[in-house]
Amino acid sequence: MQFSSAVIEKVGFYVYRLIDPRNGETFYVGKGKGNRVFQHAGGSLGKEDLEWTGEDEVSAKLKRIKDIRRQAEAGFGLEVIHVIHRHGMDEKTAFEVEAALIDAYPGLSNVQGGHSSGDRGSMHASQIQAKYDLPELGDCADLKLLLININAVESDKGWENVYDQVRTSWRLSPDRARQADFIIAVWRGITQAAYVAERWKALPTGRYEFEGHPAPTEIWKRLIGSNGKRVVHPDMKHLQNPIRYWNIPQ
Repeated sequence: MQFSSAVIEKVGFYVYRLIDPRNGETFYVGKGKGNRVFQHAGGSLGKEDLEWTGEDEVSAKLKRIKDIRRQAEAGFGLEVIHVIHRHGMDEKTAFEVEAALIDAYPGLSNVQGGHSSGDRGSMHASQIQAKYDLPELGDCADLKLLLININAVESDKGWENVYDQVRTSWRLSPDRARQADFIIAVWRGITQAAYVAERWKALPTGRYEFEGHPAPTEIWKRLIGSNGKRVVHPDMKHLQNPIRYWNIPQ
């Protein structure tokens, strides 16, 4: 199926869901315009999609689509269900709707959260209260930082859990990463921990990980404080990419 040019003109930017016909499960949420929604099933996504979503995400999504196709070829008559969740939006609004849907559907093949979900994504009301009561991360003009967004914080497991999440495995520039004075773990726009990387090493997957130790006490107090600090500078905030460089030239 493809949209006609007349339909494309009227629909504008939209947010869509891909649904597995075998169990009714939404397995991918995306935004786009034109015939973007149909390009996944057709396998025609290009290099820009790999750069934006990441190879792991594309692989997980295409694996599900191929499994559905195999059953269709076996005579079950199945095909991916395409649902346009909301249309007629500008691109900025589509980003926000996409992010909200990604948060609402657990178990998606989307590897990264939606646009700004790392800063304004789904949280318990008590977490919202705690977050905006925290102090802001102050001036870091004298520091070179690598800020890495992590998916969750399990407080009962202590700081070791944060270290295990932030240290591996990332698609990043090793040359830039090695320039960082400190590596900051960030969750939902709040700094969680600060580390010094002793060394970076390449993984067989083409990603990188570091080995390191907690930052000195004075740095920890400055960047993390007692319960974390809010990341407010726009150049430090995470959008879809979990990696942010601060004061580190390309």
